[in-house]
Amino acid sequence: MKAKSNYDQIIYVTPDGEKFNQSMANSMSLLNNILIICGHYKGIDQRIREHYITHEISIGDYVISGGELAAAVIADAVGRLVPGVLNDETSALSDSFQDNLLAPPVYTRPASFNGWEVPDILLSGHEKKIDEWRFEESLLRTQRLRPDLLEE
Repeated sequence: MKAKSNYDQIIYVTPDGEKFNQSMANSMSLLNNILIICGHYKGIDQRIREHYITHEISIGDYVISGGELAAAVIADAVGRLVPGVLNDETSALSDSFQDNLLAPPVYTRPASFNGWEVPDILLSGHEKKIDEWRFEESLLRTQRLRPDLLEE
């Protein structure tokens, strides 16, 4: 008989669970051993939910055929926060939702494309001013596109 594993959390993905967010992903990334259970069509036996599940999570207000895609979304969101997964470990700290803000606009090379220019501040090399610009842009973008995030 196989020995029981000790899980920090046993998660069931379900439409009636707590809505998954970045804060949850951050917390879950600190855990060592997570089990995600996926139902299919109508879900899983209620007795399992009552006696084994430690956390029920929903990825949104809609229904999909099974929990596999929801589990993959959660695993990806959590996994990318685990040290060593991303090449730049600080990169995830500037992602959307980390501070209840959307990420600032992204600009790449070349500095001029079809006459459209990268903002001068991003080419200045002045890290403090660039950080201030990014924060302001994040705030403006959040106010315009997702003001609900600023209410939290």
